Amino acid sequence: MSNLLADPRYHEGIALFNQRQFYACHDIFEALWHEAIEPDRTFLQGILQIAVGLHHLSNLNRRGATILLGEGGARLQDYQPDYAAVDVSDLLAHSEPILQSLQALPDGDSGEAIAIGLGLRPGNAPNLSCPRLRLQTSGV
Repeated sequence: MSNLLADPRYHEGIALFNQRQFYACHDIFEALWHEAIEPDRTFLQGILQIAVGLHHLSNLNRRGATILLGEGGARLQDYQPDYAAVDVSDLLAHSEPILQSLQALPDGDSGEAIAIGLGLRPGNAPNLSCPRLRLQTSGV
């Protein structure tokens, strides 16, 4: 059983992720990650990487976003369907299509249309579903 649920920083990091404050979320989860032991450590690293990937996408760093979304998703595969009250399956269901869309872009495309569609950059109304850390109430 994870000890993360007892740490208020964990809940603060989740709130920041869901507010799309990905860099601030990263700072909190990184502090937790440094203190964590397995299996929490790899779980936190996966969340961190997805958060930083979305931060990179918001800054049109397509390469960084692609790498980190891929690595974060891979780390979280074994934590499905949920871990530490987070619906990991839902997170992956929303982050994997973003990764696939980025990978399908032609060379030189920054991914700005994807970032705008997710509401990560100013532009037309968001039309894509940005990943969130949805909490499970069972097993808590």
